[in-house]
Parts: sequence; structure tokens; C-alpha cells
Amino acid sequence: MDVVNALADGFVTAATPVNLLYATIGVLLGTAVGVLPGLGPAMTVALLLPVTFALEPTSAFIMFAGIYYGGMYGGSTTSILLNTPGESSTVVTAIEGHKMAKAGRAAQALATAAIGSFVAGTIGTALLAFFAPVVVRFAIELGAPSYLAIMLLALVAVTAVLGKSRVRGFSALALGLAIGLIGLDPVTGQRRLTYGEAQLSDGIDIVVVAVAIFAVGEALWVAAHLRRSSTAVIPVGRPWMSREDWGRSWKPWLRGTAFGFPFGALPAGGAEIPTFLSYVTEKRLSRKPEEFGHGAIEGVAGPEAANNASAAGTLVPMLALGLPTNATAAVMLAAFIQFGIQPGPLLLEREPELVWGLIASLFIGNALLLVINLPLAPAWAKLLQIPRPYLYAGIIFFATLGAYSVNLQAFDLVLLLLLGLLGLMMRRYGLPVLPLIIGVIIGPLAEQQMRRALQLSAGSPSGLFDEPLAVAIYVIIALILVWPFLASGVRRARGTTGPGMLDGATTGTVPVTPDEAPASPASPADSQTTPDDTRTPTTPTEQR
Repeated sequence: MDVVNALADGFVTAATPVNLLYATIGVLLGTAVGVLPGLGPAMTVALLLPVTFALEPTSAFIMFAGIYYGGMYGGSTTSILLNTPGESSTVVTAIEGHKMAKAGRAAQALATAAIGSFVAGTIGTALLAFFAPVVVRFAIELGAPSYLAIMLLALVAVTAVLGKSRVRGFSALALGLAIGLIGLDPVTGQRRLTYGEAQLSDGIDIVVVAVAIFAVGEALWVAAHLRRSSTAVIPVGRPWMSREDWGRSWKPWLRGTAFGFPFGALPAGGAEIPTFLSYVTEKRLSRKPEEFGHGAIEGVAGPEAANNASAAGTLVPMLALGLPTNATAAVMLAAFIQFGIQPGPLLLEREPELVWGLIASLFIGNALLLVINLPLAPAWAKLLQIPRPYLYAGIIFFATLGAYSVNLQAFDLVLLLLLGLLGLMMRRYGLPVLPLIIGVIIGPLAEQQMRRALQLSAGSPSGLFDEPLAVAIYVIIALILVWPFLASGVRRARGTTGPGMLDGATTGTVPVTPDEAPASPASPADSQTTPDDTRTPTTPTEQR
């Protein structure tokens, strides 16, 4: 009952006209910057820190929380409409969301993202209020071996289920891991894969990689197929979710929430791993797995719920331990210090009005996001009616702006172009792009946890297996890798294997169909390709 009473007092604080105004400003700003690739909530909060010195701390943090949640939702808008993730945590949303948009179901994709964000954010905030101490104790007890095993599970699980060829999937993952190695060695401080270029010492920012591979690579691919083309537009479709859409979305919303909140609360967590795992789970559990890769609504609902539940979970270690788990939490932690407030276990006791007002404002911010963005879904979807030459020119402009704004260095624009060409070649030769992205994101984190585990065990490999949770996860990874071969052997033993029963996921080959085979650059069919042709230019999600 103490929690209920404290939360009620928090609503009294958050519902004052001034704080409601700052909450509204926060969600609007967060949505706006989330839509722009590269201009994420962390950068916006950092830019607004000097402006908020004149505000009361409670009002300032309520606005920061609104920016955080709004940025999480805004990033999904460009992922769905333009295949351009505004945040690394919305990369998975682009897989099915952009396919839905191209099929005339952009409004449905945006709606399930908005409602899933509201459901997951509300449940996650309630869990933050009631179960934060339990989650924090669990997070503290996990060691480096368990964190490493969890990250390896995310890498293997996502790569294994993507694409019709495991060879291509793991090749793309290897490219991502190689890009993630660029920079300084975290232990020795030596440069790796920098080739004497000092500006590569800090590595390549994930926003630059994601924007280049998705946005620039897609724009270049489409431009290569727009010769002699008409200015065709993509239909918007119906502006509402059908009963079937609701039926297929509500379970992924809940499962995504179950993935997102615990991972957000982990000191080495974040929103990327749970969104990947949510996508894999929905593909495994779906009654229509054949729709994945062609616009399955579960592939939008689950990851978006995981994304926003993780945002709520992130506040658990920040408020209870003073431990930030992502860039936005780190900036908010700096804001606590600048306001003269000491984060940590005594924060709730010393600043109850601020903490409970902040938690209550998350409920209000979620409701504001739903009220603001749900009616706008059909309007956002009409962006797709812009002729594609103009649309992709705009994408290139905002991609360039977003990449440059990360570090304000012209060198990032060179990286943007080079990685964009890599994205173009991956589309040309059928490599899925998502394993590359998760390799860049999770690879350095996994290396850090592996180094930590080996240091604790004095270099002994047994240090990677000395926790029961780690052992259990490694067993799951082994099953994921071996199961297709076991299933193939069982089918052969029973004599039931017929033509077409084994696809590339089992044999490592890619069944080629007229729609999937990339045309030769010199072929007449390629030179006549237009947006109106029956063959749609391949996008990253078609390569799976």
C-alpha cells in the first residue's frame, strides 16, 4: 500500500498544469527527433540540459522522460515508412514494418506500434513502481558469463532464423562483428582495423552504420531500378486495424513486454537484444510464419512492445543504483548530478517527490503519445504517396543530416557513403542486413563481457561456464544450431523427405524463384525495371 500511496502522490505532482505542459513538450520533441535518423533522445536531452537549469528538477526530468519515450516511438515511424531506423532499437521494426507499408498497410503498422508502445510502456512503468527492488537484486546477481551467454543467444538466434541460407546469414554477421572491432582494444588500448586513420579510433557509431546500411543502401538500390520509370506511388490502404490485426497483435504486445522490461533493467541490457529475441519468438510462434519477410504484423507488434518496455526497465538501475544502461539514461544521470541530486539507493528516500512524480509522468506520457500519434497514423502513412524519386532524395538528405549530427565530423559522411555501397552490394547478392547490424551492436558488448569473464577466471575457459544460467543458455544455443540438421535426419530416416521439403535454412542453399533472383546488371530485364513492374526492387527484409 505504501507504493500505491506514493504513486498517488506522484500523480498529484505530475498532473499539475506546468508539469503536464512539460510532459507534452517532451513527447512532441521526442517524437520529432525520433523521426530524424541520428537525432535520438540522448542527443536531444543533452542539448536541452543548459535550457533546463532554470526549471524545477521535477519539471525538467518529466520533460526528459517525455523525450525518451517519444524518441522510442518516433524512431519506429521512419523504420516503418522509409526503412530508416531512427534508433538502433527500432532496427527490427523495419523488417516487417516497411514490408507492411509497401503492401499498403502502413497505417496498421503505425497503429500496432503506437498501441504496443502504450501497452508495454504502461505495464513496464507499473513494474518499475512495484517490482524494481526484485529486478535490481536479480540484475546484480548475474555475472559476466551469463551476460555473455545471453548476447551470444541473441546473435545466434536472430541469424539462424533469418534468410533462406544460413551461410549468407552468418556471413553478414561476420561483417557486422568485423565492423564492431574497429577502434581501440578495450583492454590493451591498441588500435584495431583503423588503418592509420585516427578518426576511426573511437569506432564507427551504430547510428551511422544503421542509417547507411538501411537508408542509403535502400536508396541506392531503388535508384538503380528507377531508370525509365514513372512516378508511381504506394497505396495507403485502410486507416484502421481490423479484428484480425487486433487478434494477431495483443499476444506479441504482452510477450514483447515480458522480454523488454527485464533486459532494460539489466546493467548490460538495453533495447536491442529484447527486440531481436521478440522477433525470433514471434516468428516461431506465429500461425502464419510464411508471412514473415512479407509484412507480418506480429513482427512489428512484438519488437515495438519490447522496445518501450525496455525504456521503462532502463529507469530501474538508473534510479535505484545510479547505473545508466544506455546513452539517454547516462545523460539523465548527468542531469541529476548537475541539479545537485545524488542518484543511487538513497534517491527514493531523499527525493520521493521527484522520483514518484517522474514515474507517474511516464503513465501520462504514454497516454499522450497514444492520443497524439494514433490519429496521425493515416497522415504519416500518406508520406508514402510522395513519388519515390523525391521520397528517396529526402531520405538521403535526412540520412546525411543524421549521420553528420552524431559527431559533427565530415569523415562520418565518407563512412556513410562507403557503408551505403556495402548495403547496396548486400542487397545485390542476397545477404540479409539485420545480422550485420546486430553484430555491430552486440559484438563489442559480448567481447567486453567475455574479457571480463576470462579476467575473473585468470584466463581459464571454464570461467565462461561457471554460472548455471550461462550453461542453460549455451544448451539452447546448441539446440538452435543443431536442430535443423537433426530434423532433416529424422525426415530422411522416415523416408518423408520430398522435393522442396528442405529449404535453404536446412541445406544452406537458396531456392531461386523469378521474384527472388537478382537480375544480372547487364540483363535486359534489369534495364527495363520500373516501380510499376511486377518485380519489386529487393529491400533488406526481402533478403531473408
